[in-house]
Amino acid sequence: MKKCFIVGFMLLVTFNLLAAKVDTLEVYSASMKKNIKTCVVLPDGYTKAKKYPVVYLLHGYSGSYAYWPGVKGAQAGADRYQMILVCPDGGYGSWYWDSPVDPSFQYETFVSGELVAWVDKNYATMASPKSRGIAGLSMGGHGALYLAIKHPDVFGATGSMSGGVDIRPFPNNWDMAKRLGKYRDNPERWEKNTVINMLYLIEPKTLKIIIDCGTEDFFYKVNENLHQELLLRNIPHDYITRPGGHTSTYWQNAIYYQLLFMDRFFTEPDAAK
Repeated sequence: MKKCFIVGFMLLVTFNLLAAKVDTLEVYSASMKKNIKTCVVLPDGYTKAKKYPVVYLLHGYSGSYAYWPGVKGAQAGADRYQMILVCPDGGYGSWYWDSPVDPSFQYETFVSGELVAWVDKNYATMASPKSRGIAGLSMGGHGALYLAIKHPDVFGATGSMSGGVDIRPFPNNWDMAKRLGKYRDNPERWEKNTVINMLYLIEPKTLKIIIDCGTEDFFYKVNENLHQELLLRNIPHDYITRPGGHTSTYWQNAIYYQLLFMDRFFTEPDAAK
């Protein structure tokens, strides 16, 4: 108990050093009938007298809601671009799906519906897709693209860092079989719920996309394949590769580019109009 208190105190001190304010909350999910830990990072000078754009940041497999609030680049981006960051817990290994085999894992409904509605109700947000983005790392990179593609009425921009954008080469990894059932028994579920097979859902000029993956990452090949599929379908996107593996060092650098991309989406005129 004492150890947990010390760790929690150290996290709180770290958060306070890195950003103006971090609210650590529990948001109730009616679909899962439980509270979900969530951090909301508020920019320096936050006031309810104005409205702010929001970026939802998703953690990777085995991570938690506490990861992104402790990253300097995330905190700096919230202040620099005057945006709110929302960092929900993804249930260790939810992959941000609504699991068809486990009713306690309904994270698509939670993040894209229940959480967004709760944040818009309780904070001074610009409640529209033009002012709402979602990004994440690894499992969260998959989740961010997956949720944005399925919910263009909620998210107008999406970003992936080292994302598992094609789950099919990894049928025995990272609890995915627990969420979807075994690949050999449920191939149609795996085909339907992998990002690279969902590009047909993207309507022209409806979603801003940025993808970033290190050349030494075990997900590099599937990200390169996704890039080529996006090109084939004439879907505009930013694609970044550079030396690096599947590491926190890489993501702590990548977040600067992701939040810059989100700020440009929030602030620049819509070219389609």
